[in-house]
Amino acid sequence: MLAMGRALMARPRLLLLDEPSLGLAPLMAARIAETITEINAAGTPVLLVEQNAAIALRLASRAYVLDVGEVALEGPADELAASDEVRRRYLGVVDEDAAQDAVQAQHAAPTLRRWSA
Repeated sequence: MLAMGRALMARPRLLLLDEPSLGLAPLMAARIAETITEINAAGTPVLLVEQNAAIALRLASRAYVLDVGEVALEGPADELAASDEVRRRYLGVVDEDAAQDAVQAQHAAPTLRRWSA
């Protein structure tokens, strides 16, 4: 936050951010994302490099997905976020059938009772 504040004091024409959520707890990463949204809404364009694909795709209007240093996918962020391939490979979302199978398996598994002496 301090680094972003210092950068904004110079009134940049473009704010470059490299991994602003790296190493942060989820709540702090969410706060950073809110701050980036506010900065952009106030009129400062933001170029964001972020490994957390969920945050990046939520904040971006356009996205480039790099795979081993090469652009693997690019396009409007909302379209990439809706893509089954992106959801599976980068967001950890599995298809609905697999999720339903996991839920059914969880309910079918026997529940262990607590041991009492």
